[in-house]
Formats: sequence, C-alpha cells, structure tokens
Amino acid sequence: MFLNTKLTEMIHEILIPIIKPGDTIVDATVGNGFDTLFLAKAVGHQGKVIGFDIQEKAIENAKKRLGSEGLLERVSLIHDSHSNIDQYVFQPIGGAMFNLGYLPGGSEEIITKAESTIKALEKTAYLLSRGGFITIISYWGHPGGKEEKEAVEQFLNELDNKAFITAKFNFLNRSGSPPIIYLVQKL
Repeated sequence: MFLNTKLTEMIHEILIPIIKPGDTIVDATVGNGFDTLFLAKAVGHQGKVIGFDIQEKAIENAKKRLGSEGLLERVSLIHDSHSNIDQYVFQPIGGAMFNLGYLPGGSEEIITKAESTIKALEKTAYLLSRGGFITIISYWGHPGGKEEKEAVEQFLNELDNKAFITAKFNFLNRSGSPPIIYLVQKL
C-alpha cells in the first residue's frame, strides 16, 4: 500500500511523471543524498540538479552516493544555506525538494529553521518555471520544528492563488508529531 511507504518514496512517485529530462531541479536539503540521487536520475544526462546543505557531512554523503551511481556530473553540490539559492541559481527551475528537520544519522541540534526556510521558499517560488513544483516534507517533532512548520503553512497559505496552488497531506491516526507533506505548483 502506498501509504505505508517512506514519505520520500511517495514524493518520488508523485514526481516521476512531472520531472522532464533536461530539467534543472533544486534539492534544497541534500541530507544523505537520496532525493539528490533520485533527481539526478530523473533529469537525465541533459538535466541538472543543484543541491544545498549547510553540513559538510551531508555534501560528502551525497557525493559518495552519486559517485557510486556514476551521476556526480549531473549535480552541483553547494555547501551553503538554501536561503542563498539566488546567489547560485539564475535560470528558471522545474522544481525543488525540501526535507525539513535534521540530517538523519547526524546531530539533532543542527536543524532547518523557519527564517532561512521561508527565505528559501520565497526565492524558490520566484525561480519556478510555469508548471514547476515544490515539495516539502516537514519532520517537525523536534525542538524548533513546530515553529518552522507553522511558518511554512503561513507562507503557503499566503501564496497568490492565481499564481500557485498548494496542498497539504498529513497522517490522521499517527501519534506524536507525524511528518507533513506540502505540495506547491506554479500555474
């Protein structure tokens, strides 16, 4: 059943028919490189993935993962905050993926934060080409996570509904603070 799969795999299934070979896509939170690898395969040999992470460990993990698949040449990995996307990306993009929280297997003290995430989302929305997407998975069950989740929801609620459509998917019968998926598409 698709609801029993990992959320990242669910997002991948949603994006397979949307990402076109040759697209430029941003992985705003590289983490361990699983989404980066998926995107590198999806954009094909003519496409480009631009990945951001503030942790050198994440960049190294992604390099190893991409290198083992022979896909490193399709990806630019940037050791910087996703909030600085406008300093590196100057052309329209087909989409972006965000996984908010902390690096799985890394320090739970180094987290994405509301202020930088909102800056990144504002800049990313501006860069989207028509039909472009943003996916966000908010892992918000940690200190600081609730504030970021609330800021993301406020930002998405306030996006111009003539230019963007937004959606939210969350689990209803999971205890604690289950992750939430947000989807955005530029009209």
